[in-house]
Amino acid sequence: MIYDVFVIGGGVNGCGIARDAAGRGLKVFLAEQGDLASGTSSASTKLIHGGLRYLEHYEFRLVREALIEREVLLKSAPHIIWPLRFVLPHHKGLRPRPLIRLGLFLYDHLGGRKILPPTRSIDLHSDITGEPLKPEFSHAYEYSDCWVEDARLVALNARDAANSGAQIHTRTKCTSARRVNGNWEIKILPDGGKEETIKAKVLVNAAGPWVSEVLGSIVGRNNPDKIRMVKGSHIVVDRLYDHDRCYIFQNADGRICFAIPYEQNFTLIGTTDEDHKGEPGNPQITDSEIDYLLSSTSEYFKLPIAREQVRWTYSGIRPLYDDGASKAQEATRDYVLKLDAPSGQAPLLSVFGGKITTFRKLAESVLEKLAPFFPKARKPWTAGAALPGGDFPFDEVEARIAELQRKYSFFSPQNVRRIFRAYGTQAEKMFGNARFATDMGKSFGPLSEREINYLIAEEFVREPDDILWRRSKLGLHLSADEQKALREHMKPAVKEKSSKRAKG
Repeated sequence: MIYDVFVIGGGVNGCGIARDAAGRGLKVFLAEQGDLASGTSSASTKLIHGGLRYLEHYEFRLVREALIEREVLLKSAPHIIWPLRFVLPHHKGLRPRPLIRLGLFLYDHLGGRKILPPTRSIDLHSDITGEPLKPEFSHAYEYSDCWVEDARLVALNARDAANSGAQIHTRTKCTSARRVNGNWEIKILPDGGKEETIKAKVLVNAAGPWVSEVLGSIVGRNNPDKIRMVKGSHIVVDRLYDHDRCYIFQNADGRICFAIPYEQNFTLIGTTDEDHKGEPGNPQITDSEIDYLLSSTSEYFKLPIAREQVRWTYSGIRPLYDDGASKAQEATRDYVLKLDAPSGQAPLLSVFGGKITTFRKLAESVLEKLAPFFPKARKPWTAGAALPGGDFPFDEVEARIAELQRKYSFFSPQNVRRIFRAYGTQAEKMFGNARFATDMGKSFGPLSEREINYLIAEEFVREPDDILWRRSKLGLHLSADEQKALREHMKPAVKEKSSKRAKG
């Protein structure tokens, strides 16, 4: 069999491209060397946003596209994406108020906002959002963006691609790719399996931080295009305040820092911007980055944040196109698509950069570039299409949660909310005909055996960490004993899954 498109990379861009292509009737094969979203796509600040600070770098096209996408994505997956309000305190020593007002006016109007509420001014001395802040901050602006469960966004794109016939193969490494007789011949090595050769008409390199490595060591180019690897790190601390708003803080170095309510009991703080050298796999936060994030937020909060409050950290590598920017935070977040299609030879398209908010538009742009090679492919379709579980109106979340609670009253309200926020309308498929808690099988804290089986069958899960840190963030909530029991429970399932190829 010859596939139409072979995609290297199971991050948000790779899975978004696979979903779009498969939905147009193309035969798609995706290979990911680790788990879905195991790199950059699970290490974001979890925001669907226009990027307010990008206006200062005159990236108006990028900001406008991202602002439009906020509401497109919100309607496509309202279970894992929801509106958030951001509070931007005015710091008298930094950007002047007229400049902030102008930026927020553009932010409100560039993207044709219809759902999200507009910017408003707030008095921090009377508004609840001022209570955790130092008294010298008296005025702020509040504006809208959205939150996203980033790794779940990737998994749902992969699931939707598989629903349209795509082959999704995780823990499958590409070892070489060569043009042979007008097609690509790609050698793959599944984890624990034997090397195979897959043929495809087009190769899409969406390997994120490994995009240049793929061009060099796998495709065999002598001088591959380079990326600028910028590390962004985050810390998760004990909850700093009780309300549901987020903060965006200006720093003296020109950067910004977010403080966001996270997983009920925590606050997420990020991000840093540091050039990264060496291998992109498993980046680690440094002491200086932790100090920077603690110092930046303690500049605003009444109570200083201590290292002892840090409960978890994570870091990711942004694979930015190297545009020669002098500072990491000034490098463009826009995406660049490079098509290499010599006459009579199989095309290669490489993806550089991009941000999670614009993944769907990036995928459309990829398919537009590939359109001459697939004249019978269907037209663009993802703008109005729901992701799995998201096939309900965005303003019915609470009603749907209440309905699920009535139907499965044996689960706690907190756990029912977590489950609906993860699976949306697919939650009933996971619950099935359960009428009692015992019908859900063994329990591992809030996680049930039936949910584990669902994730293995439907969302390409192979290892406990796939569940604990990517399909969910239950790693923050399960005790050490519960996590140990989960790992023991999953050993047989993992062994069985590893003995055969992962299928879409």
